[in-house]
Amino acid sequence: MQIQQYIKELLYLHECVTVPNFGAFLTRTVNVMIHSETGVFSPPRKEVSFNRLLKSNDGILAHYMAQKEHVSYEQALRKIEKEVVVWKQRLNTQHLTFAGIGEMRLNPEKKISFSPYGVINFDLNSFGLGDFIRKTILVPTFKKEEPQTQPLPIMENQNKEDLMFTPSKTENERSPILRYAVIGIIGIALVGISYYFGDQYLTNEKAKATEMAQNKIKSNVQKATFDLGALAEVHLDLEATPVEKTSAPLAQPFYSVIAGSFRSLVNAERKLAQLKAEGFDAAFTEVNPDGLNRVAYGRFTSKREALNLHNYIRYALQEEVWYLEEK
Repeated sequence: MQIQQYIKELLYLHECVTVPNFGAFLTRTVNVMIHSETGVFSPPRKEVSFNRLLKSNDGILAHYMAQKEHVSYEQALRKIEKEVVVWKQRLNTQHLTFAGIGEMRLNPEKKISFSPYGVINFDLNSFGLGDFIRKTILVPTFKKEEPQTQPLPIMENQNKEDLMFTPSKTENERSPILRYAVIGIIGIALVGISYYFGDQYLTNEKAKATEMAQNKIKSNVQKATFDLGALAEVHLDLEATPVEKTSAPLAQPFYSVIAGSFRSLVNAERKLAQLKAEGFDAAFTEVNPDGLNRVAYGRFTSKREALNLHNYIRYALQEEVWYLEEK
């Protein structure tokens, strides 16, 4: 059961966790899902699947188990092998449960069928996020008032007296002036907005043109060659002092498919030339702690590309290779 817990913890950190001689658990990223009918929003998540063909040991599980239990790598590997034997025997009679991950059982063709639980989201970027339901926004409606159909009564001067005031203009006489004033204000506002956004557009276009010109100048300078004339020949007598190689951390992790490790640099270069002649993008990896020169079929910055090449060489070409993660 402890090994199953280690697998669940590693799925948060790695896209592939391989159990030697059993299979590999893989994670696949699923983007945000919006259910239009129910209004439910689901955050990004990683779903787990199982591939029984990936049985080659990549060292991730054994190395992690050795650190957790403070044992050697070989002891951790033997514990995993014993647990795998128990799993295979249990699958013959019942289903195998991985807490928080899923369960396995044998189908009628005697092949492993994996059913993920889908309860745990293994995407660390979505930690703490859950589904939520969008509430419907209700737009208020207003009832229009019906215009009066009956004319207003006109007051009559029954005493026929002279009026001491001048009646003001009616609403119909004033409305055209107010209408023209409103139109004028809207027109001035539109002119101001157009001027502002037009000035912003010109400023952005000038910045883009300046950046393109600078990149062009930089490209021309990098491609330029200069004739400095012939330099006088200088002979120096230097005493070489051997410098011990120190392993510095890499700027980014590399994922390699190793063809072999050689103590002789000549043999390593011969193997490298052979792989390149066969069409592989072969390369040297970092020298291992024992001083061996490792030659790789390919060295990638993407783990998925390295695993694809590993599976192709392992199962299609039937060549003995192993997977290396450099950090």
